[in-house]
Amino acid sequence: MAKRKLQSKRILLTGASSGIGYALAQQLVAAGNDILVVARREQRLISLQEATNECTGTIHCLAGDITSGDFRAEMIHWVDTNWDSTLDVLINNAGIGSHQAFADSKPEYLRQIMDVNVIAPLELIRGHLQQLRRGQSPAICNVGSVLGHVALPGNSEYCASKFALHGFSDALRAELSNEQIDVVLVSPSTTRTEFFDSLLAGPQAGKSDKGMSVQVVARKIVRAIEKGTRESILSWKALLGVWQDRIFPSLTSRQLASWYHRNSK
Repeated sequence: MAKRKLQSKRILLTGASSGIGYALAQQLVAAGNDILVVARREQRLISLQEATNECTGTIHCLAGDITSGDFRAEMIHWVDTNWDSTLDVLINNAGIGSHQAFADSKPEYLRQIMDVNVIAPLELIRGHLQQLRRGQSPAICNVGSVLGHVALPGNSEYCASKFALHGFSDALRAELSNEQIDVVLVSPSTTRTEFFDSLLAGPQAGKSDKGMSVQVVARKIVRAIEKGTRESILSWKALLGVWQDRIFPSLTSRQLASWYHRNSK
């Protein structure tokens, strides 16, 4: 049974200019929600707004870099000014990755990944927590990854960031349990998005045509938020892999190591 219906809610969504975030914004505004969409690419946000201007909900655009403390303060101020310091749902969706051996990576890649995937969402939660406390059946949704459950070689920095988000979500959920603020962690696997086209390093072609569609992933995320699901792995194949790793960790480790060395030659 749903704990909340995502209709007529005030929702803040990061990473909304493409992929999962774009599909989420489309579905949420069609359901009649009031959404503040955030991303670096302003023209993409404006295009999203124009494409959904006949929907029952409303999209508001705010372009900037969520790793900037000044921009995060601007986001808080926007909610204070336009939504009476009240926020119902915060969806931390923005993310970046890198695909290469850690030994071949650059220190700045690690910092960028951690800034976008870990520091920014944590600080956004800190900054918007008082607004969420005023919200109606409030929820925080952190978009993680199946690689925050099972570590995949060649993605060590990305895995580290998603494991960190996973652990933080578990701890925060317990901390906020008496305040009736749900903390939902959703973990997609490979999704047909532009994510692979914007990797900091590694092969970028031929990946984004595989996996689940963004529309399906977005629907599953909406359902998880509505139910207040503590943790949702969005692909059944990924779920099987996670359970294999939990029950037979040595076997999973050997299989992944063999796969990695076979494919990295």
